[in-house]
Amino acid sequence: MKQYAILFLAIFLITACGNASQSSNEVAQDNSYEAWNKEAIKEIRLNPRYGNAVKTPEQIAADQELIKTYVKMAGSRRTGAEMLTKKGFEYLQAGNLRTAMYRFNQAWLLDSTDANVYSGFASIYFKFKDYKKSISLLDEGLAINPKSSVLLTDKATNYFSLFESSNSMLDIDKGLSLLKESYSIDPNNQNTLYKLSIHYFDRNDCDLALRYYRECMKLGGTPIVQRYKDALKERCGN
Repeated sequence: MKQYAILFLAIFLITACGNASQSSNEVAQDNSYEAWNKEAIKEIRLNPRYGNAVKTPEQIAADQELIKTYVKMAGSRRTGAEMLTKKGFEYLQAGNLRTAMYRFNQAWLLDSTDANVYSGFASIYFKFKDYKKSISLLDEGLAINPKSSVLLTDKATNYFSLFESSNSMLDIDKGLSLLKESYSIDPNNQNTLYKLSIHYFDRNDCDLALRYYRECMKLGGTPIVQRYKDALKERCGN
């Protein structure tokens, strides 16, 4: 079990949750989680969905202007939401969680029915290692789209991360079950394929580790890091 935590998580968490990846300045531009939550009491933009707050007339007017701008720019509210979600993940990768949350909230404002926005919300709390909060937000997204491969793989990632502190194989089993469900929905999700490969690598199942690795590489192998390639080759060959 200890080996699982060291070998698996060291590589697995590099891919992180959603489109986010770990960076050396992970929360360099943001406060601690405690300070974040304290500020979020007054700053609604630091809460998913603006904390469901009742907005002032000025805030509502600003929201309408934002919607108008992005619909004109993108052509539709959904496309505008997708643009803002992408920007949010770019800020997240740079370690700027504050601006990332601003963009995810704006994406939600453009289209609250876009389940992928919840991948962004969840990724913020994943960065703060509040995996239960992250899972809760992913469940909200899955309530909108139960067949979202992206959200299912994100949820799996959180359960694998929970194992780091729980040491409970139940968390590993939940994570694997979610990855399999995600794969059944979208066998071309590279993030899912990579994480399935890593899981079976840790279980010393070279056949399945190589199978999912090769499937991922055929699609471009975007999330696969060199460290894993080297470890897989050493243990399982080509």
